[in-house]
Amino acid sequence: MRLGEDEAWAAFERRDRRYDGRFVVAVLTTRIYCRPSCAARRPLRQNVRFYDEATGAAAAGFRACLRCRPDAVARDEVAVAEARDLIAAAEQPLRLEQVAAAVGYAPHHFQRLFTRRVGLSPAAFARALRAERAATALEESATVTDAIYEAGYSGPSRFYADAERQLGMTPSAWRDGGRGATIRWAIAETELGPLLVAATERGICRLTFGEDEAALRRRFPHAELVHDPDTPLIGAALSAAADPKAPHDLPIDVEGSSFQQRVWAELRRIPPGETRSYADIAAAVGQPGAVRAVGTANGANPVAVLVPCHRVIRSDGSLGGYAGGLDRKRKLLAAEGVQLGQPSLL
Repeated sequence: MRLGEDEAWAAFERRDRRYDGRFVVAVLTTRIYCRPSCAARRPLRQNVRFYDEATGAAAAGFRACLRCRPDAVARDEVAVAEARDLIAAAEQPLRLEQVAAAVGYAPHHFQRLFTRRVGLSPAAFARALRAERAATALEESATVTDAIYEAGYSGPSRFYADAERQLGMTPSAWRDGGRGATIRWAIAETELGPLLVAATERGICRLTFGEDEAALRRRFPHAELVHDPDTPLIGAALSAAADPKAPHDLPIDVEGSSFQQRVWAELRRIPPGETRSYADIAAAVGQPGAVRAVGTANGANPVAVLVPCHRVIRSDGSLGGYAGGLDRKRKLLAAEGVQLGQPSLL
C-alpha cells in the first residue's frame, strides 16, 4: 500500500470520495472489493484488505462490488485526463456537451465528475488555463494585442473580460506591475504578530504575517499604494484573521496559475477545526502525484487564513511548512480546536 492502512481505513469509514481511485477495499467475508466511498454497511476492520489497484484485488480472488462499481473509477480518471487535454488543446472554448460527448459521458454527470476530481468545473478549468496563458503572454509579448492572440482568444472583448475577472487588474496593469491600480493597505498588531492586509476594489489581494509596505511595493511596484486602515474590507479581513474558525465570504482578488487556483479553492473547502494532508489535496484536485507541487502552491498562498493553508499537514501528522512560521500555524490550528499531537486524518 502506498497509503498507510490507518489513513485508508479512516477514509473508508467516512466514505471519502476523494480517495476513490487511490485504493480499493476487499472484504474477506463477502469476497467483494469496493471503492472507499461505497454506501454499503462497513465490515469489521479485521475483515478487510487494502489494494492499490482493483487488478490486485481481482487477482487475489475478490469480485467487484455491483453497488459502487470500483472498476469504473479507472475509466473516470482516464475520461477526466482526456477532457483536460482536450480543453487545453482547443483553440476555441468547448461546450460542456462537446467535452462530455468526446469522453463518452452524459453532460451533467461529467460536470459533477470533473469538478469533484479537478476542483473546478470544465468551464472554470478552461478559463483558468486561458488566464494562465494570458499572464505569461502579457509578460512576454511586446503588446497587449499580441498577448490576446497568443493566449488563444479570438478577440479583445473576451480577453479583457476574462483577464479582469481572473487577474484582478486590467491586462495592461498586470503586465506592468499594477500600474493604474489602487491598493489600500494597513498593518495591524495581532496575537500572532504584525499582519499586513491589502485590498483592491475587487477584494483582498494580500494578507500576510511579518510583511511591510516595502514588501508590498516590491510585489506591486507601479500600483498606487494608499495607507487606509479605515477601509471596511481591511477591517473585515482583520476580524476574520482574529477568529479563523468563523465563516466568512470576503472577496479575494488574487492571481495564480490554474493549478494554484485549484489548490486554493480546495483549501477553502476544508471546514474549520479539520485538517487535510498534502496528499489529500493533491488527490482532490485530480493530481495525486503532485504532492510536492501542492506544498509549493500552499507556500505561494497570498492571503493567509482567508485561504486556510494552515489546515494542511503532512500525512504522518506533523505540521509541515508554513510561510508565517510553524508557531503561527500551531496557534491557528489550536484556535480552531485542532488537537495537536492527534492530527485529524480528514
